[in-house]
Amino acid sequence: MKADILRLLYYNETQSIADISKNLSKSTPIVTKNINELVKQGLILDNGLGESTGGRRASKYGLNNTLPYLIISIAIDQHYSSFTISNLAHNIIAQQKDVPINLKEQNAGEIILQKLEDIVKESKIEEKKIIGVGISMPGFVNPEEKINDSYPKNSSLHHLYKQIEEKLNITTVIDNDSRCIAWAEKEFGHGVDIAHTLVINLNWGVGLGIIINGEIFKGATGFAGEFSHIPLSDKNTLCSCGKRGCLEVEASLNAAIQNTESDIENGEYSIYSTFVKVNSNKADALIEAAKLGDQIAINNLGKIGYMLGKGISTLLHILNPNKIIISGRGAEVGDIIAPQIQVAINEFSIPKIAKMTKIEISSLHKDAQQMGTAALVADHLIDNIIN
Repeated sequence: MKADILRLLYYNETQSIADISKNLSKSTPIVTKNINELVKQGLILDNGLGESTGGRRASKYGLNNTLPYLIISIAIDQHYSSFTISNLAHNIIAQQKDVPINLKEQNAGEIILQKLEDIVKESKIEEKKIIGVGISMPGFVNPEEKINDSYPKNSSLHHLYKQIEEKLNITTVIDNDSRCIAWAEKEFGHGVDIAHTLVINLNWGVGLGIIINGEIFKGATGFAGEFSHIPLSDKNTLCSCGKRGCLEVEASLNAAIQNTESDIENGEYSIYSTFVKVNSNKADALIEAAKLGDQIAINNLGKIGYMLGKGISTLLHILNPNKIIISGRGAEVGDIIAPQIQVAINEFSIPKIAKMTKIEISSLHKDAQQMGTAALVADHLIDNIIN
């Protein structure tokens, strides 16, 4: 019960006893008893009376923001990793964003481990105050077995969590990047209080987090949401999965980058060619070019928006969600791709079904993965602070 209360307050700044009882489906006397004990332990604080709703004002409780406990989150994508140390109030204590680490490199796992050691050492934090380490990464991640089956067993990325636990002696949890992004949107973003939500992680590929009845849906074996590999492309381009015709080859940032570079090779002018020389992150260079009105960048982002809308049309007919949220790195150009997404939905969806679902662009952008990864730690390990 205490852990449930702490978890709830991690996601909600303040709650009354009545709110907590309702959210946890527990009786008021039981909640009151546990609240009082947590206050005595100094883990939560009475933050004073809330606003009047016509009767007696209720006391509001929140986590003690002066608690020294910390969370380490490692948000990994195909080309870049971000390392963050944050506290229970979601304040960032130390961070290294977008560290270039290509997961195709044989020693990628070792590099991630070294970077983690470096940031822990440089931040001079007390390791005993670290609640745990959270890892989010693309691929067939099995959070129960704590492995990534997208990599062979002899790869350091297959059992990255084990190396971190052994090296730092800190409990570590791991999950798929798109599921962590979906959870961040559910708790902090555009999915708050929405029962059925689909969260699309628009990045180098196209991931999907599925929330049904307020809970992450993983499927029978944990691999639900492989949106990238729905065979909707008419191109014969080989996908990263080894198959042809996957949505990813036309609806990802990689696709937009490749098309832009192809246009430049064919004599088209784009400011992207200048930006990419000073910015090793091709996605950031493309996004920057598009924001400045570059027509080649805008056109190619529009193309992936249209294909994304085609894929979304399939999701609308199968799952009929309340809302679909475009999140992740690509959400930063949401205003550019949104019109083309809608064009495709109009073309491929039954209007009566399509109008039941809201399509929204996340304001969390690529920060969603880090926030969801930290929440992964809080969800599984916050009870460590009770004792």
